[in-house]
Amino acid sequence: MEYKDIIYTTDDHIATITLNRPDSLNAFNQNMINEWVDAIETAKRDRNIRVLVVTGAGRGFCSGMDVRAAASGGSGGSGEGQPSPLYARRDFLRNYVHKVPRALENFDKPYIAAINGAAAGAGMDMASMADIRIMADTARVGMNYIRMGLLPGDAGCYFLPRIVGIAKALELIWSGRMIDAEEALQIGYISKVVPHDELPVATREFCLQFTQAPVATQFAKRLLWRGIDMNRNISLEMAEMAMLINSTTPDTREGPRAWVEKREPRWTAE
Repeated sequence: MEYKDIIYTTDDHIATITLNRPDSLNAFNQNMINEWVDAIETAKRDRNIRVLVVTGAGRGFCSGMDVRAAASGGSGGSGEGQPSPLYARRDFLRNYVHKVPRALENFDKPYIAAINGAAAGAGMDMASMADIRIMADTARVGMNYIRMGLLPGDAGCYFLPRIVGIAKALELIWSGRMIDAEEALQIGYISKVVPHDELPVATREFCLQFTQAPVATQFAKRLLWRGIDMNRNISLEMAEMAMLINSTTPDTREGPRAWVEKREPRWTAE
């Protein structure tokens, strides 16, 4: 596949996916998702690759889904401008947004997020899917779904409590606030903070320690996840159902509109 919205590079035993829509802070569209999944599968098949890194181009890591399309009534970039039937919205989540976590379900190699800039909403969910995260000292992350009247639908409710615990996960989801690198380190969301300009070099050095004994490394990852993961698909399906119900409220239209119009949302749903 020829990539347009990501950059895929390899260096020794390390492959890097760079999300490459910097003008939108790497908000993902359907094409980016398809390319992202293809790159994961490419790294999975390549026996020379032992670690996969995901990072962002420009100022952001990933700002989540393109909310401008949502503001017009489309399903996250469809461009149709009209609300879809509920079953179509379910399929949109299942067949589009959830393609990345489902691809990672069977990716046994270390998957590291190098958070170079803002990771918000589904962008933070994407970072949470990594086995380990390191973060630039200028970056911020946040579960800001609630500020648009939404709830985490990209496996955020599955991964985040497993990283920071249930109480802290609920605090971040319910408040929607952005946190800086120091707080992210303090709560255990990330493993390391590095100066922004040093992130690429620091990421490579960090990942090199995971290139040894690839078979043992991959088996260890699978055993660890299977030990705490009885059924990830159930969590994804619950997110689908919750988001379907939530999508019937006016707040899911008000939030994106307020964001585009640069004003405070006027919530009406109870």
